Amino acid sequence: MVRKLLGPSRLLAAAAVVAASLWPAAPVLAGQQQTCGGTGSVSTVTGTLGDGATYLIQCPSGTWNGTLFLYSHGYVEPGSANPAEDVGDPVTGGWLLSHGYALAGSSYASTGWAIQQALPDQIGTLDVFDSSYGRPARTIAWGHSLGGIITAGLIQRYPRRFSAAMPMCGVLSGGVATWNVALDAAVAFQQLVDPSVQVVDISNPEENLDGAEAAITAAQATPQGRARIALGAALGDTPGWFTPLSAEPARHAYGAQEKNQYLWDTEVDFPFVFAFRAQLEAVAGGNPSWTTGVNFARLVRQSPDYQEVRRLYQRAGLSLRKDLRTLNEAPRIGPDPAAVLYLSRNISFNGRISVPVLSMHTTGDGLVIPENEQAYKQVVDRAGNGRLLRQVFVHRAGHCAFTPAETIAAVKVLLRRLNTGSWDSRALRPGKLNAAAAALGPGYNIYTAQGPTCPGGTTPVDGVCPTAPAFIRYTPPRYPRPFDIKK
Repeated sequence: MVRKLLGPSRLLAAAAVVAASLWPAAPVLAGQQQTCGGTGSVSTVTGTLGDGATYLIQCPSGTWNGTLFLYSHGYVEPGSANPAEDVGDPVTGGWLLSHGYALAGSSYASTGWAIQQALPDQIGTLDVFDSSYGRPARTIAWGHSLGGIITAGLIQRYPRRFSAAMPMCGVLSGGVATWNVALDAAVAFQQLVDPSVQVVDISNPEENLDGAEAAITAAQATPQGRARIALGAALGDTPGWFTPLSAEPARHAYGAQEKNQYLWDTEVDFPFVFAFRAQLEAVAGGNPSWTTGVNFARLVRQSPDYQEVRRLYQRAGLSLRKDLRTLNEAPRIGPDPAAVLYLSRNISFNGRISVPVLSMHTTGDGLVIPENEQAYKQVVDRAGNGRLLRQVFVHRAGHCAFTPAETIAAVKVLLRRLNTGSWDSRALRPGKLNAAAAALGPGYNIYTAQGPTCPGGTTPVDGVCPTAPAFIRYTPPRYPRPFDIKK
């Protein structure tokens, strides 16, 4: 269930039929062994790495153009089935294969926060590809969500193995920052809504999550509860927009925004905050997060949700100042140093990139907030590598809520950067990206239906709705509590 939340929408395979004859294959790179491609249908190879992780490799029919896309999948609920994946959705995969690109990806040897295993498993998958088909002329790392942080980790830790990277909806603030921000919101919920919930050292994850969900459901039924839910959302910059194909609530529609934040909490975020943290602490050997030194009042005032919180507190007849004082006077939580070190290694960022990176994010992502892009850009710029990084944004609610057309349009820009040695600034403009995505046609401008009808009242076809491209010029706010490697 959770991987579905942490990767792109699972577009129906019926929509993945691509007329290869309409799409000429990309040119073959000179001097590249062309043993991957072959005549007939796409060839698929599977196998198992030494640590038990499985891999999946797909080679295009016809001639391989020498470029490999190594895909890193998203978070998988601890203990759930964990098959290898080599692309985020079959429509995008079909386009790449029909253009002569090869695809590969592994399952990782563990589930949950699996970065320690994922990084070497992805390199192991590359090694299998190299020994089977010859080393690609170009290898592009890409992935969604947890796969986005893995993608950025791969190019930081193994820079010589990659030519470019495209982290999508990625946890680019790094592991320490991500779980610190989650803890801030969890503490607000504990102190103001449900004192019985455990925020670290969770002894019974399932019971803890059940209790938190019961408490937030009760809180949502009162103005006071809704105000405090909004306060917790502001500490994590959770957007007030939830359903991907819905219209964004108006700027001052604070009630609608809070309702959407409640949906983010109950349907997406709470399992991580109140249950899956236990798996993280188990692998890290302790609690890697802290509230020591945190000024909750300052964090709320800096949040883009601050005016919403103020208005809802006024409507509820509550004192925001008093509740913020409660948070600032609450017992502080300290980290286990060894756990911080583990999470920093798995992984945080130093900005030392050596290949072109194009990241992509939706503006209405309440699980991996778009502020992650600001955090990553800051460390890359500080390291003097800003010339290698470009970031694009899609104006849509949802986590990794991209259409195949939007993904392919971004891929084309990254490929052009590799081919020419410089970024095409015109092609990166939202209008140009939207035009490029629209030009791919109706088979690619689609998104999984969110209900029995599509926006406008039309009926979904094969479970998908026509969806116009929505690239937008956007600058994300400052990440709430950054943490990065400065040496």
